[in-house]
Amino acid sequence: MDILQHLITGLSIAVNPMNLLFCFIGVVAGVLIGALPGLGPSAGLAILLPITFGFPDPVAGIILLAGIYYGAMYGGSITSVLLGVPGDPASVMTVADGYPLAQQGRGGPALGICAIGSFIGGTICVLAFTILGPMLAKVALSFGPPEYFALMVLGLTLVAGFTEKSAIKAYLSALVGLFISVIGLDLVTGLPRFTFGQLKLYEGIDFIVVALGLYGITEILIAMEDDQLSFKFDKKQLHWRNLLPSAMDWALSKWHILRSTFLGFTLGMLPGSGATICTFISYAVAKNAAPPERKALFGKGAIEGVAAPETANNAASVAAFVPLLTLGVPGSASTAVLMGALLMFGLQPGPLLWEKNPDFIWGLIGSMYIGNAMLLVLSTICIPFFVRMLEVPFPILNAAVMVFILVGAYSLGNSMFDVGLTLFFGLLGYAMKKMDYPAPPMILALVLGNTLENSLRQTLILSQGSMGIIFTRPVSAVLMTAALASIAWIVFKSIRGYNKGQQNIAS
Repeated sequence: MDILQHLITGLSIAVNPMNLLFCFIGVVAGVLIGALPGLGPSAGLAILLPITFGFPDPVAGIILLAGIYYGAMYGGSITSVLLGVPGDPASVMTVADGYPLAQQGRGGPALGICAIGSFIGGTICVLAFTILGPMLAKVALSFGPPEYFALMVLGLTLVAGFTEKSAIKAYLSALVGLFISVIGLDLVTGLPRFTFGQLKLYEGIDFIVVALGLYGITEILIAMEDDQLSFKFDKKQLHWRNLLPSAMDWALSKWHILRSTFLGFTLGMLPGSGATICTFISYAVAKNAAPPERKALFGKGAIEGVAAPETANNAASVAAFVPLLTLGVPGSASTAVLMGALLMFGLQPGPLLWEKNPDFIWGLIGSMYIGNAMLLVLSTICIPFFVRMLEVPFPILNAAVMVFILVGAYSLGNSMFDVGLTLFFGLLGYAMKKMDYPAPPMILALVLGNTLENSLRQTLILSQGSMGIIFTRPVSAVLMTAALASIAWIVFKSIRGYNKGQQNIAS
């Protein structure tokens, strides 16, 4: 009953006309920011944080920033689906099936299922946060270095699910990603690793540079080989019934949306995990759970391959508030910026915030419900305008996207070196595509690399050099056992496939 009363109070604060306006402005700005390669939620929040300095009411300021946050999480899907260019790291997996759907003339339904999945995942997770927030924070806090290491290993073992042809190629791609992740200064010894005398590599290679190259530049090069001058597009696609997901799309996606909501919230509330790993894992789980006839369509235009990562993305963005507001520990880079905003307003995130500033906490939670509804309505209304981008002929569209990508790469560090790296990874991605090496494993390994290395070092320090500690702690033991079982299953399938091939040759 207390929770219901607090929630009613929070909703009454959130529906204040001024707060509603700030929520709407934040969602609109967030969608636009998320669609720009190179920005993403954390950079967008950092850029727009100063405009909240003069706000007399901290609730209004944080509602604006929160709206930007979850608006940007959805915005990344727009360019991912329509142009094959991820707007932010968490949108990488949306490209895998979203872009093929756009090429087939189904960009509208793909964006529609993104919006619906984001709304369902976000709303369920806000409800879970409302009821279980403080209790869930204690669970997240129980994760130490061994648990994080085991979780990262489990994530890496799932890369074989990104290709139907060769698990070896998937793991080789992941190894390249791990190699890229260690480039730069070693944070412990201070020594440069694989920098080849280039000072600009001391800070490592930015994830966005790799993603823009592997997806954006590569797709442009592939498109240049094709004689097709435009997407499959006709005016009938602009009818509302053709722009929104069909009953069949919903039937195929509904269980994946619910499963990804659970995965996104569970993993997203772990400090430091972020939405990116949630989207990769939810995609891999969705693919493995799909029936054989649908599983074969993943990577070629499966609607559920769009629904799963986008739902997990938005669910994880809500879950990141759990450690921030209950423990004072930011769950992601974006919530680290939001934590700075709270401190700027004189609010200390943590358990005492719920007692000293209940109106602020519940006003923010109330705005999350409203913000998710606004995001659904806004994104649905704007789908026809987004889809009209596909009317542009390929030569013009490719040129515009190329400029878009290179400007995004340059904006990361105001350096032409980043532009050169983007072009390099574009050529690498083109070569990988020609040789059937999947790009997602490389991206996943690059994202997980630093966390994997740091958690391994901390685990070895904690255990005085023994890896046995991983199997003496229940959570890490379960995660590592699941990782080993995943590898064993892949080996078993490979051997079985080889034996069948030999039998076919013999017969």
